[in-house]
Amino acid sequence: MAENDEKPKESTEKEPESTRKKRRSWWRILGMTAGFILLLLVCARLALPRFVLWYVNRTLNESPMYQGEIGDVSIHLYRGAYSIHEVRILKTTGNVPVPFFAAKRVDLAIEWDALMHRKVVGKIVMHEPELNFVDAPDDSSGQSGAGGPWLQMIDDLFPFRINSTQIRNGSIHVRAFQANPPVDVYLSQLDASIENLTNIKDEITPMIATVSASALAMDQARFEYEMKLDPSSYRPSFQLAVRLIGLDVTKTNALARAYGKFDFESGWFDLVVELDAKEGQLEGYVKPLFRNLKIFSMREDLARDNPLQAFWEALVGTATEVLKNQPRQQFGTVIPLTGDLNGPRTDVLATLGNVLRNAFVRAYLPRLQGVTPDIDGLHFGRGSILEPVAADGSR
Repeated sequence: MAENDEKPKESTEKEPESTRKKRRSWWRILGMTAGFILLLLVCARLALPRFVLWYVNRTLNESPMYQGEIGDVSIHLYRGAYSIHEVRILKTTGNVPVPFFAAKRVDLAIEWDALMHRKVVGKIVMHEPELNFVDAPDDSSGQSGAGGPWLQMIDDLFPFRINSTQIRNGSIHVRAFQANPPVDVYLSQLDASIENLTNIKDEITPMIATVSASALAMDQARFEYEMKLDPSSYRPSFQLAVRLIGLDVTKTNALARAYGKFDFESGWFDLVVELDAKEGQLEGYVKPLFRNLKIFSMREDLARDNPLQAFWEALVGTATEVLKNQPRQQFGTVIPLTGDLNGPRTDVLATLGNVLRNAFVRAYLPRLQGVTPDIDGLHFGRGSILEPVAADGSR
């Protein structure tokens, strides 16, 4: 049987050679461009730490009174952050033996939670920061941080507005090296946070930012700090509460000798501060309380061959003994503060009256008195600073 079926003709028209060459040329150009861009990105990534290191050093040295030093810079592109290691800011005038600021590491990063509120802001995390204030007979040897462009420096270090700050295991020192012995009063194990500085949640309440801190005073006494503030106010507006409980007064003897010309034999110190400022107008008080206080020791103080200091300590000790609350063995008062924040006034008569009230009417307790009603919305991990305190100073 003969096969008459013919196979269909296949379309075998070939693509012109010029078209194929042109297509290969475009792919080659595209690959070379992608490779070149990738090479640029790799080079930029390798050069970025050096550039950031140079930029951070330049930024930290903007102040004529202070110079900055850093160890290294780490870049974390995947989370929009970078870290500055071994930060030190030192005063250039005088002979100050400690840096004004030092930190093991400072992280600056984008705050990703804020993106949910359609805001791009940053946060700072400081690891083991140390802040040193130095009192000295002359300004060149002292160190207060005044005159330094610190806020501008922070703005220059990060391209976005800072919304929050965290401090982990920090310390704050007040020193006087010229005293004999040298004075060093400090807070250690400081953990603190500052939140919502840019109001990313668009809250309408005046006090939108919060500050909370806890630490140990002289490695021993519990210190608590809480604050609400309006960072957009032209004149300061804030509510502040501070409490220090159970400080062994003998740990502050260097300070007492340098500035009070006496020292403590034994006793405990509590401090409560409450301030409410509205547009720069201040209302509040400071409440210092001394329990089981002993200033003058006849045998020890007379043995020092300093009769004037012994006489002064005897006078101070007698006054506190006469004016203390006998059931609680407590000497204390409440010092009211009112007026403009730049120069608040104290009522001397009210302060003396409160000394007598503590001694002969009713002893004050180391608790807040309610000048800052909105503060009770802030809490530490172990409870509010407004939580009642027992007679021995415990909760």
